Amino acid sequence: MYLGRIGCSRIPAVVWLIVLAVAVIGCPSKTIRYPAEHERLLRIDQAMESLRSAYQQKDRSGFQALLLPVDQLDELRRQADMDFAAFSAIALEFKIERVVIEKDDINVFINWQGTWKRDAADMGVRQRGYARLQWVGTHTILLRDAQGDLPFGMKTKQLLSEPPSSQTLPR
Repeated sequence: MYLGRIGCSRIPAVVWLIVLAVAVIGCPSKTIRYPAEHERLLRIDQAMESLRSAYQQKDRSGFQALLLPVDQLDELRRQADMDFAAFSAIALEFKIERVVIEKDDINVFINWQGTWKRDAADMGVRQRGYARLQWVGTHTILLRDAQGDLPFGMKTKQLLSEPPSSQTLPR
């Protein structure tokens, strides 16, 4: 290895490789600066995963346990129930884009994609979208509202996107 250009020709190349390795690897232990906030973020992430998993597994009670008992979520509950009845398999992925926390209010912005199949032979409906899930809580995290292009309610979206059946009228 030639190190003459940088003025280090007297230091063996092996020493430089060791210094470089230490610089790249760094110190493996990190101290969490704000442990309470870190724990809350972990609970938010767990709530998101629990919501996704309960929906994907068509677990009505698990899905509804993550929702606040407020009227504005009744439609979300109904849409999820329709999906559970209509599809035999649901595969859903969430990618968290951003989390905004203001006191007890938590806004989680997600990109999602999924596949909904009516039966094993079905190719399935593939969709993707962007939504904001509004959570509330510090120790117990519950969904308060959802806005945007949600993955819940694919049965209704599919019905709305299908062209009406053309019936020919007698002349």
